[in-house]
Amino acid sequence: MLKIPDHQVAGHEAGAGKLGPLVDDSGRFYKPLQSGKRGAEEAAFYESFSSNTKVPEHIRKYFPTYYGTKVMKASTGVEHPHIVLQDLASTRVNPSIMDIKIGSRTWGPEASDAYIAKCLERDRESTSVTLGFRLSGLQVFINNESGFYKPNRDFIHKIGPDDVRVILRKFVSSNPSEKLDTAPDCSLASSVYGGTNGILAQLLELKAWFEDQTIYHFNACSVLFMFEKGLVLNGASSNAEVKLIDFAHVTEGKGVIDHNFLGGLCSLIKFISDILETMGHTATNGQLEV
Repeated sequence: MLKIPDHQVAGHEAGAGKLGPLVDDSGRFYKPLQSGKRGAEEAAFYESFSSNTKVPEHIRKYFPTYYGTKVMKASTGVEHPHIVLQDLASTRVNPSIMDIKIGSRTWGPEASDAYIAKCLERDRESTSVTLGFRLSGLQVFINNESGFYKPNRDFIHKIGPDDVRVILRKFVSSNPSEKLDTAPDCSLASSVYGGTNGILAQLLELKAWFEDQTIYHFNACSVLFMFEKGLVLNGASSNAEVKLIDFAHVTEGKGVIDHNFLGGLCSLIKFISDILETMGHTATNGQLEV
């Protein structure tokens, strides 16, 4: 049975006649192809990426598994082509999730003047230009009684650089709150951001690849953070994971490093590193000891 995803934090949402993603009980995520060239180009990226032998195996884990395309009844009730992907949240219990759009520029080289103007306005109004990334949405599990801290999209779109620092701390805190002036305790930072399998270590592995790869330019792509608070509180691994998503604007690298994505990724890494350092961790050779 197809249904609307329970844990979507950004992007187009299905419902009330709106075209949006659906999931099933087998762990698959059905993303409607976007209009115009974007949908076809995203499907083309997945086809290229899945068969590209130049992509290292240890990097593939950062991308959703691709199962091809399928024409099926969409959330609007009309037949529509979909990209079929791995449902990244399907095996998780009460996942905390954050969607972060990477890059100070969020359009591709062949975009129209009108689309560039639209993106440029949004990039300047958000933290994309100043930080090289912006938050697109998040949810943080509090407890079974309170559910999730999930700020609305209007709030997310208005936050500035200092707010980003607070929210990245709230994401790994036991006391997330709607108020930005509530001091986060960051009690989960070492379990989620730190460690050899934590989010920072995964971001650094991605950074090492982006410092060399010239196959693709990932325009307007997002990094997704996920972990499970319940596991941490029970003394287990947080199951922290980083994934790259949203590939409608990916273009060929043509032998040139993707400095736009790499710059935003480095900026995000600095923010995460700063949080761990304030929690008492020390930097060694660019890595953080936990």
